[in-house]
Amino acid sequence: MRLTKYAHACVRIEDGDRSLLIDPGCWTDPAAFHGVRAVLITHEHGDHLDDELLAAARAAQPELEVYTHPALAAEIGGRPVEVGERFTAGGFEVRAVGGRHAVTIDNHPDCANLGYLVEGVYHPGDALHVPDEEVRALLLPASGPWLALRAAIEMVRAVRPEHTFPIHDANLSEIGMENFDGWLGEERATRYARIALGASADLP
Repeated sequence: MRLTKYAHACVRIEDGDRSLLIDPGCWTDPAAFHGVRAVLITHEHGDHLDDELLAAARAAQPELEVYTHPALAAEIGGRPVEVGERFTAGGFEVRAVGGRHAVTIDNHPDCANLGYLVEGVYHPGDALHVPDEEVRALLLPASGPWLALRAAIEMVRAVRPEHTFPIHDANLSEIGMENFDGWLGEERATRYARIALGASADLP
């Protein structure tokens, strides 16, 4: 299974002729969609969903499947997914988990957020939900107004994934990324590595 990191929280997962893209937001290169069979959207914020970019991809690939939570699915014409639901997307077996966006302050933002487990690869969106099944690779949020470094480390310790790769990091400077990598690199319960933009990592 190959993971390719695009801008911010956007990750492409491929295995042979199976392929899907998660959270193609406003900084995503349109090339991320090329040949992809399905798209998973965790929630409606612009850094996770670019409406125009998605519309262009669907116009170019009318067969492209889009999955997200029911309220957003109704808006964009996607396939609605409920928390706990298991489904097949892009040839992969997927389970939706979580349900709500992490809170920054004063109960904001208060919106739906689905995390996705894709055959052991976990993308939590904007949340720190710990799933109740084994995780091979955690796509770990690294930055956000709702996130502290301590919380990111605690999530890794709770999930105990074999591999951890940072995402949601567009707001970090190079120094900030180095600091985050330094802290997470000290965690012995996981193999931590950063995937460069446009680069890939292969899971055995």
